[in-house]
Amino acid sequence: MQYQFPNRYRVLVLLFFLTLITYLDRVCISVVGVRIKTEFHLTNEQFGWVLGAFSLAYALFEIPSGILGDRIGQRAVFIRIVLWWSLFTVLTGFTTGLASLIIVRFLFGMGESGAYPTSSAVISRWFPVTETGRSMSSLFVGQNAGAAIAPLIVIPVAIGLGWRASFYVNGAIGLLWVLACFLWFKNNPSEVKGVSDEERNFIERNRRFVNHKQPFSWKIVLKNRSLRALVGQLFCSQWAQYFFIAWMPVYLQEGKHFSENGMKTVTSYFFIIGIAGVLSAGFLIDFLVKRKGLRFGRRFFGMIPLSLLALSFLIIALTENDVVVVVCLYLAQLFYSFNPLVSFSTCVDIGGDRVGTIAGIMNFCGQIGAFLLAIVFGKIADLTHNFSAPIFIIAGVLFTGSLLWLFIDPAKRVVEA
Repeated sequence: MQYQFPNRYRVLVLLFFLTLITYLDRVCISVVGVRIKTEFHLTNEQFGWVLGAFSLAYALFEIPSGILGDRIGQRAVFIRIVLWWSLFTVLTGFTTGLASLIIVRFLFGMGESGAYPTSSAVISRWFPVTETGRSMSSLFVGQNAGAAIAPLIVIPVAIGLGWRASFYVNGAIGLLWVLACFLWFKNNPSEVKGVSDEERNFIERNRRFVNHKQPFSWKIVLKNRSLRALVGQLFCSQWAQYFFIAWMPVYLQEGKHFSENGMKTVTSYFFIIGIAGVLSAGFLIDFLVKRKGLRFGRRFFGMIPLSLLALSFLIIALTENDVVVVVCLYLAQLFYSFNPLVSFSTCVDIGGDRVGTIAGIMNFCGQIGAFLLAIVFGKIADLTHNFSAPIFIIAGVLFTGSLLWLFIDPAKRVVEA
């Protein structure tokens, strides 16, 4: 009997490349950040506003994009997202100074918003409950792969052709993904001709998604304690994530005096380690949920790694040893790997047929945290003339976020069936 590769895993390949391209585009500006700062004579605070413009727009349009995906389907929203962000990635290469950078990056963030809520909704439709953690890992393996590849592509292009050319190259890559999505992807397994009856029935009997519309009261949803704690912890965890993707290359070059090539090497290995971390986290999360139950499994991998992440940042802030800094950064990446998986998996657990909306609410608050980090980090670095003070603040925020997992109950849906 000939083995057929399950169609749901082909969906994971599509989602993998979606997030890979997302982070290839998103990390590009931080990798060439010192070059941009030098050409436009920007302070750390001003560059923070450039980074923050993306996060603010991303946050503001997360909920509308999540709602839109739940209403009109994920396929249409995906195509809109990738076309939009590809355009404004290219336009970043045409900017002439601080004002145009802020405007273009804001519009870029506006276009990219909704990618993760929409992907979460796809997983709720295409995958059984027992594969939620592993399915989510494909998103974040792609994220880390894109971030790892970015320095290897962007820096040689920037050296050879200038930093602007790197945005032109990255913008063109997204169009290939749009073509694949348009030609093959569908919102539900039942809409794809190649899905066997056996696989379709297996998915539909065991997935979180429900076919009938569920009552949705914004007042009730926003009063839900689990959801408030969930969005609060993501607000905190994104202070670490946005340091990694937005400020870390600048921190290594200006704060720790690494060369551009040294920064490239550390950054690439950092995100390669993230791939290993995410793959391990996906299986460990599903394993613990199966052995100890949903509530314990989600809370354990929500709270403990986030606490260890806070400790890693505290050590980074306290030490002057570059080797210790790099080791702690790598450990921080491993600890962080659990957070997005368990956070978005919890959205699938509690979201019913409104997973995109619930994930949009959560990621809205997360991106507000990213926006504040982008601004606060540069401001404090300029005021104190060092990069350690803002890292102390990140450590405190992360520890606060870890405690919020005590109030999250993934076993109770926000939207009742």
